[in-house]
Amino acid sequence: MSQTSQTLQPANPGKNRHDLGRKTSSQAVIARIARELLTGHEREISVRLWDGSLAFGDGSACCTLLVNEPGVVRELVLHPDLFRLVESYLDGRLDLEGDFEALLDLGERLGLDALPASRRFELARLAMSLPKSRSRIPVPRRFPGKWSRNNSRETISHHYDVGNDFYRLWLDPEMVYSCAYFASDDQPLAEAQRDKLDYLCRKLRLQPGQKLLDIGCGWGGLALWAARHYGAEVHGITLSEEQCRLARERVKEAGLEDRITIELLDYRDLSGEALYDRIVSVGMFEHVGIKNFPTYFGTVRRLLKPEGIFVNHGITSEQDWRRTPATRFINHYIFPDGELARISTVLAAMEDAGFEPMDVENLRPHYALTLRHWVRNLEARRDEAIAVSSEKTYRLWRLYMAACALNFDKGGIAVHQVVAGIRGNRRPLPLRREDLYARPVQDSSQMRMGSAK
Repeated sequence: MSQTSQTLQPANPGKNRHDLGRKTSSQAVIARIARELLTGHEREISVRLWDGSLAFGDGSACCTLLVNEPGVVRELVLHPDLFRLVESYLDGRLDLEGDFEALLDLGERLGLDALPASRRFELARLAMSLPKSRSRIPVPRRFPGKWSRNNSRETISHHYDVGNDFYRLWLDPEMVYSCAYFASDDQPLAEAQRDKLDYLCRKLRLQPGQKLLDIGCGWGGLALWAARHYGAEVHGITLSEEQCRLARERVKEAGLEDRITIELLDYRDLSGEALYDRIVSVGMFEHVGIKNFPTYFGTVRRLLKPEGIFVNHGITSEQDWRRTPATRFINHYIFPDGELARISTVLAAMEDAGFEPMDVENLRPHYALTLRHWVRNLEARRDEAIAVSSEKTYRLWRLYMAACALNFDKGGIAVHQVVAGIRGNRRPLPLRREDLYARPVQDSSQMRMGSAK
């Protein structure tokens, strides 16, 4: 975790000092440690112990850290490590009530190495007086070696095949698992996701009868939107069996089997040249791997017609993927093959493949808003989420999405939509952008069928 230059103030003997004589030894020690680390942050956090007593704060803070056994404090003070902290939360030794992001933000601003050596020694001495944890907290160092091929079916399944019922609980009705496109902070998620689907179709300048390839089609939200509202012929591909099954069911229910084909297929296995008028990739680019950019963009270039348009929507980072505690967390728990690149790295790879980037838009604030909707939805349906997955899965996704929302807000990561044409295409886009904003979201009564069939 990152630290700031701010140093912690000495323990406050005032309102946060508890009557240690009426506490057990472990409770008294944890109260002392909490005061040493958290004094000055009473409005941000309270600490509650396994018996319901407060070790720090008065319970009115925006978040409350629940310590369910004394041993977890001992281990985290003696061996501060992101994975120990995560594992302690996942197995229930630590829990949280209230604003998850507030705790994560505070954690980034605090750290034992920001303390003078004398106070670190004192904290370690206190921690060693606590009983050891019931069992050793595992500290994974890397993902198992079998996850070797970026964007493989196994790595995609690890994330997306958690179960359609799980995702359905907290996604919008279209089941769009990428950032929405908000008109305002208080716009409903479902409406903002429909706006995003339409915005993508307008960026593609999609016309009736055009052939659209959707790489990483998810549960078919964009494919259905493009066929239903723009009359496109869509070929969607995914490596997730769960997504493929549900996407096919949704296509059949919509009566669009004549216009949409969904396949369980790797994009690298697509054959042919100049087959598609439009190609779009939304939310799968993060799995590609920087070393595979030439293959990825080269494949898209081969499949796109000379006058075609390509839209790549993916998360980017302020720096290319490096081995840090945060990236190890992502690769171990969430995306085994995930790698984020700078937008400059992405654009250079596109140009090397023969693309001309025509329009680049950063939707970073939209993803922070989206993630907060997802976290609230997940928390509101906690019991159902656990019933269709597990307690650990619920906790992991709650932690992951809250941490990502904070990171998007701070600018550590962003999400860019890049509209590109093949170099040499004299005018792939209109001279101005009015067409992106002038037309409202269409409904089925306004669909321009043209030569759709």
